[in-house]
Amino acid sequence: MADTSLEDKIKRIGNPSHMLQNAPEGAYAFPIAPQYTNWIEEVRSWRNSVVLLNQSYHMTDLYVRGPDALKLLSYVGVNSFAKFGRNKAKQLVCVNPDGYVIGDGILFGLEDEEYLYIGRPPLANWIAYQAEIGDFDVTTEYDIRSLENPDKPRKLYRYEIQGPLALDLLNEVNEGGPLTTKFFNMGEIVIAGCKARTLCHGMGGAQGLELWGPYEEGRKVYDRLLEVGKKYGLLRAGSRAYSTSAMESGWIPSPLPAIYTGEAMKGYREWLPATSFEAVCSVGGSFQPDNVEEFYLTPWDLDYGRVVKFDHDFIGREALEKMAGEEHRTKVTLVWDKDDVLKIFAGMMDDFPAPKLMELPTGNYAAHPYDQVLLDGMMVGISTYPVYSANERAWISLAMVRSDLAEQGTRLDILWGEANGGTDKPHVEEHRQIEIGAEVHPWPIHEASRVGYRAQK
Repeated sequence: MADTSLEDKIKRIGNPSHMLQNAPEGAYAFPIAPQYTNWIEEVRSWRNSVVLLNQSYHMTDLYVRGPDALKLLSYVGVNSFAKFGRNKAKQLVCVNPDGYVIGDGILFGLEDEEYLYIGRPPLANWIAYQAEIGDFDVTTEYDIRSLENPDKPRKLYRYEIQGPLALDLLNEVNEGGPLTTKFFNMGEIVIAGCKARTLCHGMGGAQGLELWGPYEEGRKVYDRLLEVGKKYGLLRAGSRAYSTSAMESGWIPSPLPAIYTGEAMKGYREWLPATSFEAVCSVGGSFQPDNVEEFYLTPWDLDYGRVVKFDHDFIGREALEKMAGEEHRTKVTLVWDKDDVLKIFAGMMDDFPAPKLMELPTGNYAAHPYDQVLLDGMMVGISTYPVYSANERAWISLAMVRSDLAEQGTRLDILWGEANGGTDKPHVEEHRQIEIGAEVHPWPIHEASRVGYRAQK
């Protein structure tokens, strides 16, 4: 009998960690053109001029509507909702009853009783599940990412205009009132006669706005941005460039949802289809525990301890209150040693098997990349999502490391590649592991972004 739920699949396979490590799915995909000019210049444009990022297709949207919408979101979110409402946005973070992260994404306050979550599927599914089983006067509506629903048009287009010239461009195309440019605040813009809503937020750690409106108006807005953008050197970012932006902005997009174990989560696993993202996604990298719970992350691992607020009751509160006083890992950027990285690429001309090949510009080969960070051969952290930054002229990754090792300049190693020639993922070639030296840096790695990004007025 075919599996009907995630729980069925886990029972059949037996070990969820092995299931995820050998899943045939590859890295998270962005269904837009790989590049419009060349990906190196597209990456450089958000640091040097202005870039258009098309986010209309790769994320799942979930609308939550009704008198209890805020009550539901407050119940699932670790964040404070004391001052949240229309035209506000936040990075929503949700955990399981044991305090481990299920996911995070952007939550928009559209109206007083209407909210929109946008991000990877796991958190949308968790919110929808809680709405269904809980005593909440709400309705939910999915707008599923195009990868899972390619024949259905999206409800909204979604673009980001980022870079040092972003606001110059946006002010020129704007036919409405003044733009709202305070960090994580929402406003409006009128482009080519089309009204859109905006959020001051961006990938790549650069200034600018995210804007969205009815999908059928998207082409008109897009064309106007391209037309006026020529004078500012606007480039469109394809999927290759876009895939590197999170690492430059300091956001880890890939925590494995902490749902695969525990009696408290069994009902949810039974609710999730066997074809859901959570049931088919993959984990890759040199960190390969038999116990799937070792992949689970805390809010502090992702530097979300700062958004955990105990001013309301929420799922996982008691567990997080106990965790709060403990020692936590610290999120950092790792800059990979040039000479060691060159050994990976030189291996292509050496005898087989070579080190695991890193595709350019994004080296991860699973939806959830987890590599060991080592000090003197002992594991002291996890590295995730290695990319080549054309702005930094280096391979970088985001990592969570022991707090005493988080100072800039600390020397660590990354174990690159999977053990024993690699797992059964069909897109992973036989390879050998290699240690890569790395240096600890802050996040975002670009100093101007660190100092000014959240200070945007």
